[in-house]
Amino acid sequence: MIKFARVLAGALFAGAFVTGASAQTKWDMPTPYPDGNFHTKNVIMFTQDVAKATNGSLQITVHSAGSLFKHPEIKRAVRQGTAPIGEILESLASNEAAVYGLDSVPFLATGYDASHKLYLAQKPYLEKQLASEGLMLLYSVPWPPQGIYAKKEIKSVDELKGMKFRTYNAMIGRIAALAGAIPTQIEVPDLPTAFATGRVDVMITSASTGVDTKSQDYLSNYIDTQAWLPRNIVFVNKEAFDKLTPAEQKAVTDAAKVAEERGWKMSIEEMTIKTAALKAAGIKVTEPTPEMKAGLAKIGETISAEWEKSAGADGAAMLAAYRK
Repeated sequence: MIKFARVLAGALFAGAFVTGASAQTKWDMPTPYPDGNFHTKNVIMFTQDVAKATNGSLQITVHSAGSLFKHPEIKRAVRQGTAPIGEILESLASNEAAVYGLDSVPFLATGYDASHKLYLAQKPYLEKQLASEGLMLLYSVPWPPQGIYAKKEIKSVDELKGMKFRTYNAMIGRIAALAGAIPTQIEVPDLPTAFATGRVDVMITSASTGVDTKSQDYLSNYIDTQAWLPRNIVFVNKEAFDKLTPAEQKAVTDAAKVAEERGWKMSIEEMTIKTAALKAAGIKVTEPTPEMKAGLAKIGETISAEWEKSAGADGAAMLAAYRK
């Protein structure tokens, strides 16, 4: 009887251990940028906040720099449930639905205040689109304003003609085409090699990306055009989210709200620090010439009109809300 009791107690203990272990949910989170990038730092703090709020019942492991899924694969992986949560540059999905491209319409929202106003106008429609795909928006954080990098000083849009222009979404491709440049798809990790081998001549991106990829090693000029503030979005598979306990769900959404507020502040700080870092590294940072401003503004007007037409009634509503 004593032996039987010991066996029974052992079985019950093992069962309790399994039950306790099964109560812990582990999520893998693919992200596209390296650990040193401020977006990734913010994501890691978000996951730490979730772990703390749930007492470890929900553990999210961040797989940065495209180590689990490459950037173009992340959204599909989350939608299919291969990964329960992920982060992407929003405009990377602009070929799927027009709403994903609003943040990257050039010269529509050129500062942080304007960008946040645009986000608030877009957010209900962004949430609706994600919901139609079985996804749920958690938060969105902008990159610093976009500028033009090149191997030489560029004083007008006409000088871009024939150059190989790095693109990462449909909107950038359209800018390149309207400027008479050659759109060339290049992902961030490939930038140094692409410029060094002549696969690309010019790109438009943030000071952050320029510093992250050591642009001083393969470029010489940065024109601070303040073109737009593209945003990253962090989203979750709705089915995976629904499987969480109510307390875990609240922990995720509360942490997301904090991450969004923190991320916008981090972006402003990033702009200041990284622009200074570009100068310190030897990159020549200049304001666009009047000719360059005029040429880019003309491109922006064309793209804004094209985007509104492609987005239909929802697009018109978003722009109307923004322009109030």
